[in-house]
Order: sequence, then C-alpha cells, then structure tokens
Amino acid sequence: MTWAELHGVLVGRGLIRADAAPSADTAAGVVTGIAYDSRQVARGQVFVALKGLHADGAAFARQAIERGAAAVVSEQPAPAGVPGVNIPWATVEDARLALALLAAAFYRHPSADMRVVGITGTNGKTTTAYLIASIFEAADIRCGVLGTVAYRIGPGENDVREAARTTPEAPDVQGLLREMVDRGCGACAMEVSSHALSLRRVDGMTFAAGVFTNLTRDHLDFHEDMEAYFQAKRRLFEMLPRDAPSLINIDDPRGGALAEAAGRPVTYAINRPADIAPGPLSFSLEGLSFDVRTPRGTLHVRSKLVGRPNVYNILAAISTATALDVPFDAIERGLQALDGVPGRFQVVSGAKDEVTVVVDYAHTDDALRNLLETARPLARGRLITVFGCGGDRDRTKRPLMGAVAGRLSDLIVITSDNPRSEDPARIIEEIQRGITSDTRRDSEQRLMAIVDRRAAIAKAIELAHPGDLVLIAGKGHEKYQVIGDRVQPFDDVAVAREALTRWRTNSGVV
Repeated sequence: MTWAELHGVLVGRGLIRADAAPSADTAAGVVTGIAYDSRQVARGQVFVALKGLHADGAAFARQAIERGAAAVVSEQPAPAGVPGVNIPWATVEDARLALALLAAAFYRHPSADMRVVGITGTNGKTTTAYLIASIFEAADIRCGVLGTVAYRIGPGENDVREAARTTPEAPDVQGLLREMVDRGCGACAMEVSSHALSLRRVDGMTFAAGVFTNLTRDHLDFHEDMEAYFQAKRRLFEMLPRDAPSLINIDDPRGGALAEAAGRPVTYAINRPADIAPGPLSFSLEGLSFDVRTPRGTLHVRSKLVGRPNVYNILAAISTATALDVPFDAIERGLQALDGVPGRFQVVSGAKDEVTVVVDYAHTDDALRNLLETARPLARGRLITVFGCGGDRDRTKRPLMGAVAGRLSDLIVITSDNPRSEDPARIIEEIQRGITSDTRRDSEQRLMAIVDRRAAIAKAIELAHPGDLVLIAGKGHEKYQVIGDRVQPFDDVAVAREALTRWRTNSGVV
C-alpha cells in the first residue's frame, strides 16, 4: 500500500486532529510495514508513536526517521526545526486506534477472510482456544491459535512461534492472521486479553464469535478496579457484528449483564438454566465423560481433560461450535482428540508412579481454588501445593492466594514465581499473611517457605508419600523465570520430572 492510501484510512475514520497542520506530501511511496518501536523500524515503514506509561513514542520519532521511516503518525504535532523531519507526519486523536486501523488495512483485513473466535475472561482462555481449534480441525477447517502458550499459524512444526504476550500488538496480530490465511487457515481461535482490549490491539478486526469464560480478580495493577476490568472485557462483545454469536458463561455473576447487552447471546452453564448445559458429570484422572444438551440436540463428550473447570471450557467450545454450525460428529471428535494443553493441569508423573505430580498455570486466587478443588477428589493421600506470586504485579491477591492454599491444602510450600524487581522473600511474607495461625502452628509443619523454586519443587516431591498429589502452580507452560532484570531458563515440568526420578530412586521404585 502507499502512504496516500493509509493516510486515507485515518481521514476516513476521522482520526486526523482538526487543529493539526497539513501533513507533508501524502503521495509518498509504497509502505513496507507498520512499526510501533522506533528501534525496530525498517526502511519504508510507517512509525506510529504510542504513548506509554513512562514515555511518549513521539520522542523517538527522530530515531525512527533515521532508520528510514516513510511517515510518522503521532498524537503530537511534528516538531519544528528538527533536521530530518521532512517526511509525512499525521497528527491523530488516538495513536493506538490509528495503529490498529493502519495494521488491518496494510495486511488487507485478514480477519474478514476467516472465522476468528475471540475468547476473553480471567481463566480458561487458553484451554478453550485449544478445544475450539481441535474442533475446527476435526471439521477439516485448518485453525490457527493466538494465545498465551504459543502462536500457531499453520499445520507444520515450524509454524508454531513463541508467544511474547497473550495478545500481541495490532501489527503483529494482523501479520499473524495474514500468514494464517496465506497458509490455508479458515479459522483462528484467539485469546483476547483485557490489556489488548483496553489498548485497542484488536480494533479493526472482524470477529465471527466472542466467548466470555469468567471474571475473577486479576490485573488490578493495570485496571483501576474490577468494574474497569469488566468494561475492558465487555469491549470484545461491543465490537462483534450484530449477527455474530456471543458465547457467555452465565454461572459467572457478570454473565447475565453481558448476555442482556449481546446482539446474539448463546449461554452456557452448569448450575443455571442455559442454552448449553451438561448432564451428570464423571470425573477422574483419566478425563471427563458427560452429555451436553444444546438447541440442536445432545452431544456426547469424552475428553482427556480433567476437572470441573474444564467442563466450563468444554461447554464454551461446544457453544461456539454449535453457534457456528460445526457438525456434531466433528465437535465430539475434536473434543476427544485433544490430549491436553501445556501447563494446564498437566500431569507430569507416569502411570506407574505412586505420587501424582501436576503442573498448572493457576496464578490468581480463584484459579488456585479451582485447581485445588479439582485435585482434591483425585488425591488418594495428601494434597501438597507449591506456588508463589509474581513481582511487580497486583499485590492484593497475594494473601488471598495464601488463604486459598491454607484452606484447601494439606502441605504448602511457598516459593518464588517471577519476582522481577521485588524481593522474593517479601512476596512470600505477603502471601503468608493470608494463612491462618492454625496452619502455621500445626505440629506436622503444614507450611514451608523456600525462596528457590527448584529447591521448593524438589522438597515438595521429596516429602510426598504414596498416594499424595503434588500441585506446582503459577508458571505452567513458561520456560523461564524473571529474577531482577535477568530472564533465566526454568521449566516446572522438567524440574518436577527430575525430582520424581530422585523420588523413585529413593523409594526403590524402578
């Protein structure tokens, strides 16, 4: 595309500031890309200067120009008398919205060429995305995935990329979707974070459906309060075309209000009357088995996923697939085909192990409660929980997570998560404030604090008896730990397997 065409997008959406001076020549040449980081600008790209928490990208426009930017888009007018600022400069009301619309236009609106399912909520987004993708694949519709674990843009091993964040910035989202379309994907299951919705990363997209999983306490370091957090999630459903289905969990207290505002609501629930609802549930470490009533008839679910929270994820996937007219046999086959999701109730022990070890991403008090309540009936012995809380994030959830662990665990090992710039011992102290004095004084020493996460995991498994279930929560699929300004390799699954090997040796188990 040319800069003239992209500038026309901004003009057409009324984004050019009325008091802005006329831009330089809008007929400048062909644009090679859209950039938002001045350090990454390549020759011929449009640089969109975003306002961040600590700096305004307009301050780095000169660096972008020196790297070959073809034009600048900013909420600030072009500075006068600065050498090199002689390229097109568009002054806009909202740079983030401009970035999203320019990216969508540059990549030729790929979301209009496929069925993109946007999934938002506090917990369950990743598993729901994997379930929906598996169903589409069973229906012979190639499906990409964008989310917390990875970005999958095609069927090959080389088509899976590491996810830097749950929902990337608009040019990255649009570029990934264009690659999916070019590789023959007819659908994409996409996690849409509250950050992405607040920061307009998915504006300009066409969603075929939107899914609301639940809303519990999280990200209050970013959002002002729970109401602001909910309003960010709500934006996804305000963006949907009126005929696009909104798949809503009405067991969640916020679900009813969302359903009333949706153009085409389809509800699902376990405890309340809903469009999509399950029959009697059967739980085991081997998976789930139950029937689901839908407006189109009854489905028979057989899944390798474990626990009540995954019933909700399965209902969300079924609701989406039925609303988008996916055949029943493909839905059933897709659900059964998914072996699991990395770091989501991932059982890392073997069938012959006398101790069960599970790794999970749970990092909020509600997610930890769901995890422990899922694990409790599956443990023949004690429930041992290893967890911590991330640094430089919402501190208010720390004692809440401590309280949940104290109430539902038999043995607790509090450790580091990603402490970042905070003192990990201080984080552990704040978690401990939520744990009752009865737990602290227990003669069997139910509470331990071990700052080193590797040592904490090793100790928890070392202390396990046959029949015990050890839960390692917080990091799930992550392959790193952030300590200070260092990002170092760390994998809960690998560390747990090493500790299990030692347990077998010490127990005389071959």
